[in-house]
Amino acid sequence: MKISEVIQHLEALAPLSYQESYDNAGLLTGRGCWECTGILTTLDATEAVVAEAVARGCNLVVAHHPIVFGGLKKITGRNYVERTVIAAIKKDIAIYAIHTNLDNVVREGVNGRIAAKLGISGGRALLPRAGTLQKLYCFVPVDHLEAVRTAIFSAGAGNIGGYGECSFGVGGIGTFKAGEGTQPFVGQQGLRHEEMEVRLEVVLPAHLSRKVVEAMIAAHPYEEVAYDLVSLANTWSGVGSGLVGELAEPMEERAFLDRLKGVFGVPVVRHTPLTGRMVSRVAVCGGAGSFLISNALAAGANFYVTSDVKYHEFFDAGDQLVIADIGHFESEQFTVDLLFEVLREKFSNFAVLKSGIKTNPVNYY
Repeated sequence: MKISEVIQHLEALAPLSYQESYDNAGLLTGRGCWECTGILTTLDATEAVVAEAVARGCNLVVAHHPIVFGGLKKITGRNYVERTVIAAIKKDIAIYAIHTNLDNVVREGVNGRIAAKLGISGGRALLPRAGTLQKLYCFVPVDHLEAVRTAIFSAGAGNIGGYGECSFGVGGIGTFKAGEGTQPFVGQQGLRHEEMEVRLEVVLPAHLSRKVVEAMIAAHPYEEVAYDLVSLANTWSGVGSGLVGELAEPMEERAFLDRLKGVFGVPVVRHTPLTGRMVSRVAVCGGAGSFLISNALAAGANFYVTSDVKYHEFFDAGDQLVIADIGHFESEQFTVDLLFEVLREKFSNFAVLKSGIKTNPVNYY
């Protein structure tokens, strides 16, 4: 199996187009054409993790955090980033990072896993990502409508929330005149032809546009297919930053704090003053999530669970919300299990391993 096959599966879950502009997800070292000897999942790609991959016979490290964020002007081993890159290159270890693109897949990504651990259901994005949806309009002869529609659905179009195979069609008369050198499916060269057609409309994720258009053309009988592909301003609650959902049963605030400590295994939770209200709606964001405090407030959350909140940012909660900072590593620790499960399910007869190295650089005393 090639490393590119693993990458293809990961990017079907979390397309690179979902990553934030500052991020550097994707293949960072190595080549996709290499034969994969084994996969090691981890939160951080460090020197120790690269050494572990070598010892366990894995030449692909799938990490959540990119070891390289900005450009490397020198690679002399002066810091852990340069030393890790040097070690990976010397040992032919490919490092693949799946970072904010995995964060932005709401239910199946990092925040969906956090929500599941805390018993939160009905998750939707706190900040839906713009530019993720497109609409395809195509014009199909009536007798071929079902074949074209089925091909488009099979390619991933037509999903709206929990509903699949969504489309709209309206009939009309299309005209065309086949020119010299053409082989028209209907009509004759040089003569204007009228054909009963259906204008078919479907919504699709922008990253699937090429696949959907190719499927449509392959199933369409016309030599030249007329279609329009337009970007939509609509937001998609299934893609974006953070997550907000509901607990099965309301809890007292201190009981929810106890749940946080137990689930994430933290000795302490930094939090704003308790409000005295029951906790029923909870917002979460793995990693540094202070940029979503206003979104958590707007969503009516009672608690916002995240990390890396600065002193003055805690004041933004007012008396309407409890902000709970559980630590960066702690908030994302279950990502290793998520990646392991996603890859193990797909490549069940292949060596997929979880790193045994705790990469958290923060300790508590």
